[in-house]
Amino acid sequence: MMDYTVALAVTFLLLGGSLFALVAALGIVRLPDLYTRMHASSKAGTVGSGMLLVAAGVASGEVAVFARALAGFVFFLLTAPVATHLLARAAHRTGYRLWPQSVRDDLAER
Repeated sequence: MMDYTVALAVTFLLLGGSLFALVAALGIVRLPDLYTRMHASSKAGTVGSGMLLVAAGVASGEVAVFARALAGFVFFLLTAPVATHLLARAAHRTGYRLWPQSVRDDLAER
């Protein structure tokens, strides 16, 4: 019974992580400008890769591997949004324009 529960949890995590990774990939391909693409890849990509890492940790059946996978997920959660923010800010400072239909530019010089 326990093996079935673990397999079900791993399946849920793998499918969920794959779905988030797919959404991130579609966002990169379909969204109109750099900033919205970065948003999609940062948010959905972080959650997707984190779920896949946790699935690998659970599937291993070892506490040490699970702890490292969980630490990797926490590392993703802490670093990916900050890195994306810094990249977007650098793109804005170098003059990369927003999509023309963007409503507001909070970083614009006033």
